[in-house]
Amino acid sequence: MTTPLWRTKPVSSAADSQTGLKRVLGPWQLVALGVGVTIGAGLFSLTGVAAGQNAGPAVTLSFVIAAVACGFAGLCYGELASMIPSGGSAYSYAYASMGELIAWIIGWDLVLEYTVGAAAVASSWSGYLASLLGGWGIHIDPRLLATPMTPVTMPDGSMASAWLNLPAVCALWGVTALLMRGVSESTTINTIVVCIKLAVIVAVIAACAPHISFEHYHPFIPQNTGTFGQFGMSGVMRAAGMAFFAYLGFDIVSTTAQDSRNPARDIPIGILGSLLVCSVVYAVFSMVLTGVVDYRAMANDPSPVATAIDVAGMPWLASLVKLGITAGYISVLFGLLMGQARVFLIMSHDGLLPPVFSKLNARTHTPWTSHLMFAALTSVFAAVLPIGQLGNMTSIGTLLAFIIVCIGVPVLRHRYPEAPRQFRVPGGLLVPVLGILSCGAVMVSLDRLTWIRLVVWLAIGLAVYFAYGIRNSRLCRSES
Repeated sequence: MTTPLWRTKPVSSAADSQTGLKRVLGPWQLVALGVGVTIGAGLFSLTGVAAGQNAGPAVTLSFVIAAVACGFAGLCYGELASMIPSGGSAYSYAYASMGELIAWIIGWDLVLEYTVGAAAVASSWSGYLASLLGGWGIHIDPRLLATPMTPVTMPDGSMASAWLNLPAVCALWGVTALLMRGVSESTTINTIVVCIKLAVIVAVIAACAPHISFEHYHPFIPQNTGTFGQFGMSGVMRAAGMAFFAYLGFDIVSTTAQDSRNPARDIPIGILGSLLVCSVVYAVFSMVLTGVVDYRAMANDPSPVATAIDVAGMPWLASLVKLGITAGYISVLFGLLMGQARVFLIMSHDGLLPPVFSKLNARTHTPWTSHLMFAALTSVFAAVLPIGQLGNMTSIGTLLAFIIVCIGVPVLRHRYPEAPRQFRVPGGLLVPVLGILSCGAVMVSLDRLTWIRLVVWLAIGLAVYFAYGIRNSRLCRSES
């Protein structure tokens, strides 16, 4: 009998898990989902933070480094998704290749990735909403726009301590309500929002390009301050680590296999298509942004795109762009919150979590319990944690998932060499190895506190697994 910790699911079982979700998504809807989730806070907020605190104008190089590493991982995702079209994403791939314990670790890690990612996006959305409403003469109390105890400037010029980020909490619950209505209706709205968001990006680039000051590009890589991660090449790598938060979209696509009409064909298209579009957008957009606004001024700016538009001196366009960005964040939250619930649903279906998380609403066929629980948990993170900390936590979770997926490709080729694969990674083992090395290099560049948070989160997860999952998994019951 296989040791319980290393028991694996057969590929056919991992691929054919029936969850009761409606199969309504096609390839273009999946590309729209990937682009919608990827282009969000990573582009509109963290670009400024990463440039101002870590890389300077070389943040563009950071995005390129992250895109190359993501490209290796994306190819691996494509092969595994065509082979195991399961909604569990990296969790299902690990279960079929490396065993139950690794699957649990990566599933729990994905929950961290999506939860703090959604919190970071909601936190960024709050800043853009305040900027948009401010332009219309509507001002939100500053104490309701930041995390507790953060110093804020009141309208009368006095200083006060923030209470919580209330708009971020409202955004999370609003999108959760949308998801609970059903996937088909929600994805239609998501596709419309993605089109609006891409139009906004084109408008920003066109409006800001004439105002680029080439002095802002010198030095392209600012000299290191003497601290690892603060400018210099270590800063470029640190910013590349943060940039992984900006490439969550194609990982989210792989969680929708049970919602897809032909997942073995459409999931790889959605993954690679969204990655290609977003890589080009990030490189061009970050170059324009750092050319218009001095990177030093963006170190703590929650809405650098709004700042760039103001520099361009087009107030009529500023309101439209801010409105488009604010609406565009809906698609990011939509994908992240959906991914959370899908991973928990598959883990519950496998018996590693209580059955309540795989229970679907009879009318909408959506996992209401998971949606409500994650809305509450994510709201707490968004209300009390700064966006920089949330971004790093999301990035380290993403990188760990990517490494596991890259390892899964050679393992499954060895275990199941004859299994059908509608998409196969070119170049043999070269791409998976490069994916592991590049993601690992970026991962080690993240700060120690981020690593500590990851270890603590995984320790909590292992406690849950040994208390419940190891004894209640479907594989355990079938062996008994």
